[in-house]
Amino acid sequence: MRPQHLILTTFELCDSLFGVMVDATQPDITHWSDVQIDELPRDLKFHPSTTEDLTRLTSPQIETYNREGYLLGIPILPADEIDDLRNYFDALLTKVIAEGGNGYSISSAHLSYARVYDLMKDPRIVDCVRDLIGPNIIGWGSHLFCKMPRDAKRVSWHQDASYWPMTPSKVVTVWLAIDDADTGNACMRFIPGSHRHGPLRFHESGEEENNVLFQTVENAEQYGSPVDVVLKAGDASLHADLLLHGSEPNHSDRRRCGLTLRFCPPDVHAYQGWNEKGVVVSGFDPTGHWGNPARPA
Repeated sequence: MRPQHLILTTFELCDSLFGVMVDATQPDITHWSDVQIDELPRDLKFHPSTTEDLTRLTSPQIETYNREGYLLGIPILPADEIDDLRNYFDALLTKVIAEGGNGYSISSAHLSYARVYDLMKDPRIVDCVRDLIGPNIIGWGSHLFCKMPRDAKRVSWHQDASYWPMTPSKVVTVWLAIDDADTGNACMRFIPGSHRHGPLRFHESGEEENNVLFQTVENAEQYGSPVDVVLKAGDASLHADLLLHGSEPNHSDRRRCGLTLRFCPPDVHAYQGWNEKGVVVSGFDPTGHWGNPARPA
């Protein structure tokens, strides 16, 4: 089933998610900054991992990723490193909020902050991604998601690929836990196997949904029973770009902060200049399509 047609605004919510509004008078037209998304030759189906020469993951984990669309609890940073990284993001978030931003404002961070650029190229992260998509890897997205204490906003059920003018849908997202994430402070939730249904119908989220990302897949739980993505700080989850996921409001007195890093093989084509923010983090780019910007100062 094709996703519901939308008109997308140019207000950037993050490195790869824009605000959405439906034009009910033109239900068969989709615009993304004046580009007809439905006319783009997008391949929106899951492409399973076929990697055999594994570095970090195991064959059973590859099978799990292909079947369920995600992996949980991958250890990345030890306690001392995640504590130092948390202190760094605490200071950065304080600065952003003082300038009028919020817990969701730090996006495309690898283009501005050397610390995030270095994390995107960290072998402990890249090796996991390599085992899923192969030796040549582009890192193109980075976004700090901070649900502050008593944050009433939710992230409704959605598929990442529905927001992106990119093809084919081979993006892997690494969600690195900066804080402990559990059901108490509104950890992410995945619907296992939902990535194998292709693009799913969604509607524009109404104000009453208090949704961060403006899309809601209808009746999402018909595709499976949700799984809570419980992570210790320093651990990561990995998920496919067609996997249904979301999170509830944070009713607790604890923050829930995570850094998303998004990767794809270089044969993915990005429209509207999105290729310019793609960094070669492993191997090389035989297509010459990706911008490979330098490490920020």
